Amino acid sequence: MTGNVNTKRFRRNKSSPLMTEINVTPFVDVMLVLLIIFMVTAPLMQTGVNVDLPQEDVGSLEIQDENVVSIRKDGAIFYNEKRLTEKDLFNKLKSLASVSSTAEVFLRADKTLPYGTVMNVTGIIKKAGIGRLGMVTEVSPVSGKKKTQKKG
Repeated sequence: MTGNVNTKRFRRNKSSPLMTEINVTPFVDVMLVLLIIFMVTAPLMQTGVNVDLPQEDVGSLEIQDENVVSIRKDGAIFYNEKRLTEKDLFNKLKSLASVSSTAEVFLRADKTLPYGTVMNVTGIIKKAGIGRLGMVTEVSPVSGKKKTQKKG
């Protein structure tokens, strides 16, 4: 008799049909929330060295994210967003030049830096054996593009 009571509990009523459709409303709600979260956090994920670039009206070229030397306002030198001393930068670029004879380095320097500081780092890059040096600037607001490079 007790077995009969338990089986009645788990039996479905034959008059109510089984629901075979998938309810996508909760899925859509979760996806929209995730979309909003990613849209809000994506701009915050941008990293890099904060450099106030000079503005020039020159042709636009694609800038790679590798082999970028940056100089901040305070004179701190960065190679691919890692802070280095002048000696460490020279050694890093010398090893890069020994691996690839066509290696290209992009130089981002704050526009308020003294000319001598920028030329000192340019000299380090050239002494390390790098033959191609790109000077990174921002395009003036007239042309409306983001970044350009002036080859030197």
